[in-house]
Amino acid sequence: MAQYQFQTEVSRLLHLIIHSLYSNREIFLRELTSNASDALDKLKYLTVADDAYKGIVFEPRIDISFDKDKKTITVADNGVGMNERDLIESLGTIARSGTRQFLEKLAADVKKDSNLIGQFGVGFYSAFMVADKIEVVSRKAGEDAAWKWTSEGKESYDIETAVRETQGTTVTLFLTEEGEEFASRWSIEDIIKRYSNHVAFPIYLTYEQKEYDDKGAEKGSSIKTDQVNDGAAIWRKSKSELKHEDYVEFYKQIAHDTDEPLFYVHTKAEGTLEYSTLFYIPKKAPLDLFQVDYKPGVKLYVKRVFITDDDKELMPTWLRFVRGVVDSEDLPLNVSREILQKNKILSNIRNASVKKLLAEFKTIAETDKEKWDAFVSQYNRPLKEGVYQDWTNREAIIDLLRFKSTAVDGWTSFSDYVSRMKDGQKNIYYISGGSEETLRSSPLLEAWRAKDIEVLIMDEEIDEIILPSIPKYEKQDGETTLSWDIKGVNHTGTDSELDKTDKQSEKDLLPVLEKLKKVLGDRVKDVKLSKRLHDSPSCIVTDENDPSLQMAQMFKAMGQPAPDVKPVLEVNGEHPIVTRLKDCVDEERIADTAGVLLDQALLVEGVRLPNSADFVKRLNRLLSAV
Repeated sequence: MAQYQFQTEVSRLLHLIIHSLYSNREIFLRELTSNASDALDKLKYLTVADDAYKGIVFEPRIDISFDKDKKTITVADNGVGMNERDLIESLGTIARSGTRQFLEKLAADVKKDSNLIGQFGVGFYSAFMVADKIEVVSRKAGEDAAWKWTSEGKESYDIETAVRETQGTTVTLFLTEEGEEFASRWSIEDIIKRYSNHVAFPIYLTYEQKEYDDKGAEKGSSIKTDQVNDGAAIWRKSKSELKHEDYVEFYKQIAHDTDEPLFYVHTKAEGTLEYSTLFYIPKKAPLDLFQVDYKPGVKLYVKRVFITDDDKELMPTWLRFVRGVVDSEDLPLNVSREILQKNKILSNIRNASVKKLLAEFKTIAETDKEKWDAFVSQYNRPLKEGVYQDWTNREAIIDLLRFKSTAVDGWTSFSDYVSRMKDGQKNIYYISGGSEETLRSSPLLEAWRAKDIEVLIMDEEIDEIILPSIPKYEKQDGETTLSWDIKGVNHTGTDSELDKTDKQSEKDLLPVLEKLKKVLGDRVKDVKLSKRLHDSPSCIVTDENDPSLQMAQMFKAMGQPAPDVKPVLEVNGEHPIVTRLKDCVDEERIADTAGVLLDQALLVEGVRLPNSADFVKRLNRLLSAV
């Protein structure tokens, strides 16, 4: 038996693991099964690519067992194995660049994030979080000799000859008091199913099962061995191998959903980057969709080994409803959250995945209206978030948005709207700032209805946030790009499609407008003659640079600072209530009429009156004078 000293960096690492890292200790089993899987992968390659290994029968498996009395856990594989030199290089040395910086970061990490330990290929040492002694017996494929590596995780390790019948490696952990909890069937099975369920090789767990008689008394026990992982990563299979039922079963497993998914997108990329993705869109939006602390729905794997399901960097926020898997061949194991945020490989995978999802969304929107309507009913709002969050894909997202309309039932798009435009129409019109019912009954729509001009109904609060960022909608017509302004009918300066008001009428009503503006004072920003009213006497609009009154009210209700928005009052110059004010000299009557014209316009738009009692008094005085 020979004794060796650990490389300095290994000694420092072991000290940190044993004395500092206590969070998420269960990952030791993930690391050991990952190492076993890698050994099997290497031998699989050698048996195919190297003539010297083609005589080896490749029957891959990973075996886990435990002994509660001896306080041990054993992980064995029949992979490529190691000889004495490999043991020294693999377990006694960290021959990776950047290790010193890694150790400094690990030592400085106040959160003691044990997920960092695999960043530089040192995951094996995580076993010292639960063990005070480790034995490794290994025999390299194609060689007769076996070797045993032993260490207590201090300054040194021993290597001596050993006996092993076949190639492969057996790792035995002698558990600490804190690690004893993992020496149970249910603990091991739970960890394997969560972290290594889709490792491509079968993982078997051997345990003692007690037997009982009819009265419940123990009558003996038997040794059982069960496969505890799936053994096949569905996302790594070709689409031709899978049935719809396979996709649905996997979705229900990872999403904990009883419904089938609305649809799914399966991708395998090869070339500069190698990765597989399998994404699902749930039929119903997740309950936490609009919560700040939402649970991410995409799991990250590296070479079929589970890394995390709690990282919001895997998908942009506006796609937080997506469920599924990303499996990379190029990422390092156990990348920390900080590394994920900066990792170029993951960034490229994420960008490609977003484009793939958008392409699928577009295909469904164009070919399956019923399915797309079902999608929109659940996820239209997150798509709208994407308009101002994701400038790279902004144009593609805009084409996917759907709105209600005064012209058709159900959902419609900007493109659909354009296809129904009147000859010569230059603008896309919308109305926002209230419920769908309130907006459809708004007097602001009177002139557009009279001209048979379609108006989109924007009844979500987020509409007023994103619409200012979409001043135009452009569409390709052959080699020509056509462009239309997007304008709100409840904003000033949006009447280019309407007939111009007669100049003489406007001049005649100027004294009335001045009277109204004088008595209303700072309750309004301005009083104007309306070009959009036919039947109603008045309406309110807002300046193009101001949020709607409803939006301002919402901010105040949430305790957020909101600008003091003053509406612009527009009056119908042909309505009797307004025309009678031309010759009226009764200042009280003018004041009451002005107040009622403003208040009723506010009520129609769903705005709460500042003083409803005053409104009732004015209305009663006007009714008494009739």
